[in-house]
Order: sequence, then C-alpha cells, then structure tokens
Amino acid sequence: MSLSIPSLRDTLKLLSSTNRLVALVVDLFGLDAFDVAEEIGVAPYIFSISTATSFLFWFHMPKLDKMFTCEYRDLPEPVKLPGCVPVHGRDLFEAVLDRSHVEYRKLLENVSRVASYEGIIINSFLDLEEGAIKALQMEEPCKPPVYPIGPLIQTGTSDGSESSDQPECLKWLDDQPSQSVLFVSFGSAGTLSLDQINELALGLEMSGQKFLWVARSPSDKSDAAFFDAQSQTDPLGFLPNGFLERTKGQGLVVSSWAPQIEVLRHGSIGGFLTQCGWNSTLESVFYGVPLIARPLFGEQMMTAVMLNEGLNVALRPKANEVGIVEREEIARVVKELMKGEEGEKVRGKIKGLQDAAGKAVNKDGSSAKSLSELAVRWKNYKNISV
Repeated sequence: MSLSIPSLRDTLKLLSSTNRLVALVVDLFGLDAFDVAEEIGVAPYIFSISTATSFLFWFHMPKLDKMFTCEYRDLPEPVKLPGCVPVHGRDLFEAVLDRSHVEYRKLLENVSRVASYEGIIINSFLDLEEGAIKALQMEEPCKPPVYPIGPLIQTGTSDGSESSDQPECLKWLDDQPSQSVLFVSFGSAGTLSLDQINELALGLEMSGQKFLWVARSPSDKSDAAFFDAQSQTDPLGFLPNGFLERTKGQGLVVSSWAPQIEVLRHGSIGGFLTQCGWNSTLESVFYGVPLIARPLFGEQMMTAVMLNEGLNVALRPKANEVGIVEREEIARVVKELMKGEEGEKVRGKIKGLQDAAGKAVNKDGSSAKSLSELAVRWKNYKNISV
C-alpha cells in the first residue's frame, strides 16, 4: 500500500479539485492512505471486510498485549471479549499468534491511531453479531462511531439465460431432490493438503450423502507442482484412485470454480462445508444454508467458533493431532448435518438468521438505517480541499 501512496495522493487531489470529496474509505490493509486523507481534508473511514468480532479483538489488542506475556496460543483460558463467545488463543487469527512478528507490531501500531478515524463501517448486522457490534458501539473516549450495514453480498446472475448456457453443476443440481446436496468449497484462496483431500474425498463417499465439491490442487508444494503439471490432461488427478467412478451417482466434482451464489440459492442445496470466509458466511446466512465449519487460515478460526458455539448455525468436525479431519469424522458430521437431529436444529437457527438478514437490509431495517445515517453524515460534511 505504501508504494501506491504518491499515485493515490495525485488522484485524490485531482478528484477534490473538481468534485466535492468528503470521505476516504479503506480496509485494514490501506490505513497508510489516511495520511493522504488528512492532507486533502477528507474524512477517513475504515471498512471492515471481516467480522465485527475480529474487529473488536483488534480494538482490544493493546489491552490484551499488556495483560498477557505469553503467546496467545499458550493461554490456559479462552480470551473473553465483551459480548462474544470466549475464543481459545489457538483460534485467534494468524497475524496475532506470533507476537514477535512485524505484522503483529504493525497491527498494534494501527489500532493506536483509531482516535483519528471518523467512523468504522462493518459488513455485518445486529442479529448476526449483536454482542460484538453493541460492544463496538459503546461510547468511549476517542472511539469513532460504528455503522453495521450488512449483509453486503453479490446476488449472482439472473439474466434469464437459457439452461443450455448454465454451468454443468447447475444442470446437475436441477436433477437432485430438494435440500439433498452438500456444497463443498473452500473459497477462492482455500486449498487443502493432499492428505486432507484424500480424507475429505473418502469421508464424503462414506457418508452416502449427495455432494457438489469444488476441488483444487493440493497446497503441499511438491504435490501441487506435480499435479499442476498434470492438470492440462487430468485436472482432478489428485483425487483418490477410483473415487470419481465410485461416487458417480452420489456426487459431482468440479475443478477450481463454481458459481457460488447460484449454487447456494439452489433448492437442492441442503448444506455447505466451508472454510468460513466472511463473504461465504454472509452468503450462506442470506440464503439460509446450514454450515459445516472447516476453517483454514486468517480470522476463519474465530468465525468458526462464533458460528458453531455462539450462533449454533454450524457443525464443526474435530481434527486429529496433526490438524487433519479424518474420513470417519467427515462422514459423521456430514450425515449429522444432512439427516440428523443436530442438523435439524442448525437448519432452524439459520432460517431465523436468514429472515433477520433480509429485514436488516430492507427499508427501515437496522442496516438500512445505519447506512442512511452514514450517508446523511457525509452529505453534511464540508470538504476542506487543498
């Protein structure tokens, strides 16, 4: 970000010379741009692309940093944040698990500047993260106002395309019974080790449940290099021998990508095995799809705890001592979500959140009001351009 500051400065100065520029909104990776905002006299805002819970943790980092001397993963008790489910240190986002790392020090430095922010915009809504949002909104000296305006999600395509133009996976879903298919995807950046891919494949097969799996080459460097070289002729060559043939009537595996919004809103989808990325989580809530939480990195572990223990809209399989979720555990959790009593409870909970999500963004909903309040505030700003 720092390398782009000169170009950003020139662009914003040009814009402010011909337009009424009143605010600059950046995410947590773009905070260096706030110096430019101050130079040209526009109000700096943060847009949190993750959970209110993880933002609350970030806000409390200076206090926690003074409170504990060991690494967070070594804490004997979970970390307790106001209004949130307690989170074990090992489930905090990766950037804080090594307190000697430069990234951790940078996060501490950035939060010390929070008094200079004009506001915090969060892609979440009250019914989803009520405790964390209300904790952030509590008036404290030097704390900026918080605007929960979510869920902001893509809505997919609805252009009336003929079914012949649909991806093969949507055509396959059309032939499946209602709520019978588990969607398996780990987001645009999520990859698994070859060992975990094998266990996942055999677990899905063992479950006997229908599935649609977006599969990518393994993340292990040596395995990935080998299978990437093979991908031209066999893009799914990393799957266990005979797996595709044995599960031909049970599931469909697609390579690398599927239209996630269209899949999640399809009537045959009955569950989503996800890495707990925030966009995927919001999409699942909006379309009322119950979850199996298999976090991979970043703040996804914290999100999984919230979904499983706080909101009860996800089941979470247990990994073994080396971090692999074994096939028997995968089969057990998949069957439980799709056919079991716990799955029914999770389904009921997420349907309630789905209703709340729709109300939040409708006229007079909590998020709509919050966005309107922000717009009015910006409208009333006076630009102090240079």
